[in-house]
Amino acid sequence: MPEANRLNILDFKKKKQAGEKITVVTSYDYWSAKIISETDIDCILVGDSAAMVMHGHPTTLPATVEMMALHTAAVARGAKNKFIVGDMPFLSYRKSLTENMNAILAIMQAGAQAVKLEGADGNEELIRHVVDSGVPVMGHIGLTPQSVFQLGGYRVQGRDEKSREWLLDQAKRLENAGCFSIVLECIPDELAVEITQALSIPTIGIGAGSQTDGQVLVLHDLLGLFKDMKPKFVRRFLDGYELIREALGDYVESVKDQSFPSKEESYQSAPAAKAQAAPGEKDPGKLYPGGS
Repeated sequence: MPEANRLNILDFKKKKQAGEKITVVTSYDYWSAKIISETDIDCILVGDSAAMVMHGHPTTLPATVEMMALHTAAVARGAKNKFIVGDMPFLSYRKSLTENMNAILAIMQAGAQAVKLEGADGNEELIRHVVDSGVPVMGHIGLTPQSVFQLGGYRVQGRDEKSREWLLDQAKRLENAGCFSIVLECIPDELAVEITQALSIPTIGIGAGSQTDGQVLVLHDLLGLFKDMKPKFVRRFLDGYELIREALGDYVESVKDQSFPSKEESYQSAPAAKAQAAPGEKDPGKLYPGGS
């Protein structure tokens, strides 16, 4: 998919209207973004979950603007043909307007096409200002990880009537403030349906059932790269942990039995290298044949 065919925020709404599901996955680095760029994934979220899966923190709170800008820039270099949303980290959008906008500026200049922030309360005026400034905003309600201590831990939200009404109101307020889409995290599927039907903008679910307008998963969860934690809503499409562990074991054995590196994977002196050069190979001394 060439860069010119990258989705824009208008395409998100068109997909909802057409009943076409939107696919979103997280990415935090160049190599994974390169792979995603060769798939039909619609959108990449550079999530503040990077603090957990890339840096080993127990929550997303240690993520900083500098950390998120670094990861966003790496993803942008690897996936030039994808719509990239950069997460605004903890409290980075709850300061003065100048500080908030400087944080958003850093994420956008790193290569994002939109930013995401959590919750409606206290954010509506900022969202309007950001959108009026030309920056698309994705909302996020339900289980909002940056509020993990306020919520009493990682818990399903919207299970009683009062919280259901509050979340529906939050969703409508985010749409009215100018968000182009909203993430619904860890809420009952019937509530997700109600919110999805009440909005003209698309909903992106994670732990919110199958009837949202799209889905998002953390790449590391999707690939099964962690074996010690698996939320109910995660499906592992690959047992990446075991595949990588087995590959590393094969590498160790190959080094020990001296089958790696083989003669074909080793360099020879100039006369021997010339004799073994592949047909048409002009310079067998180059590290990457065919490159510069």
